[in-house]
Amino acid sequence: MNTRIVFIALMLASLLPDAQAQQLATAPAKVREDSGLSSADGVIEAVRQTVLSAQVQGAIVDLPVKPGDVVKAGQVLARIDARAADQSAIASRAQVQAARASLEVASRDYDRQKLLFQRGFISQAALDQAEAVFKASAAQVNAQIAQAGAATAQSDFHILRAPYNGVVADVPVVQGDMALPGKPLLTLYDPSALRVTATVPQSADLATASAARFRIELPGSAGPTVVPVRVTLLPTADPNTHTLQLRLDLPAGFSSAVPGAFARAWFPRNNAAAAGDTPRVSVPVSAVVRRAELTAVYVVDASGKPWLRQVRLGNRTGDVMEILSGVSAGEVVATDPQAAARVR
Repeated sequence: MNTRIVFIALMLASLLPDAQAQQLATAPAKVREDSGLSSADGVIEAVRQTVLSAQVQGAIVDLPVKPGDVVKAGQVLARIDARAADQSAIASRAQVQAARASLEVASRDYDRQKLLFQRGFISQAALDQAEAVFKASAAQVNAQIAQAGAATAQSDFHILRAPYNGVVADVPVVQGDMALPGKPLLTLYDPSALRVTATVPQSADLATASAARFRIELPGSAGPTVVPVRVTLLPTADPNTHTLQLRLDLPAGFSSAVPGAFARAWFPRNNAAAAGDTPRVSVPVSAVVRRAELTAVYVVDASGKPWLRQVRLGNRTGDVMEILSGVSAGEVVATDPQAAARVR
């Protein structure tokens, strides 16, 4: 009796993996007929990115920002030693006061000369001389005012301000360094206006395609691909690679996207290119397994046993993930990777 019980238990244990395999939730890899998209590696760029440089020479006496700081338009980013420029501006304002004093004297003298001329005590030449002195004094005042304005502007050049709201990307100098005209001091970009720039073949017919037919894939983002708000195809090709530059503007609000990061641009394939392409397949998003650098799916063989297979992902549309390589149309994949991993 005990021998029969042990035999039945061993039989059930041997059938347990098959039972687990039969209970796996699976789905077939289907051919994607509606994608019609090709991909190109791209890079995220800021539409507005500015390298701020000094216009004057001097030592940097204050550097209140660092990389990663969020700044407002008009905020002080750096100060350069402006003592000499400030003294020059003070001297120019003093010269303006002296010129105005000379003008006041010339104006009074001219009024007196006009009164004397009306009474016949002086000649026309004397009156003309007084008028010339008055006009010269007035011109001198205007010249001194302009010179004082230039000196004040020169003094303002020693303060570096943010031209717009943005994020400080790089500060290649430190306090105490010597600023020179044209030497980069800071790099600033606007995070509210980002785009993806990719290189596409010149054979791609994208001139008349609408923005709704393009997609942007941001690696690391858990959501689906993004539809760009605007698409720009530069009208000139690279003579060396015979490729075109494609720019896809991202919608506002992607705080995780930073300039220089990798992205993938998806663009419509023309009919000629699509005819020669290998049919692409898709699987449910839940079937995809990500383990460190590995991206894979569990492919279920004819006996019902799952096998982990590495794949290359493509475009995601809703709950469906495109597979560029690794799985063929008609193969069955497990939609519950954790349950498939427990099957031995």
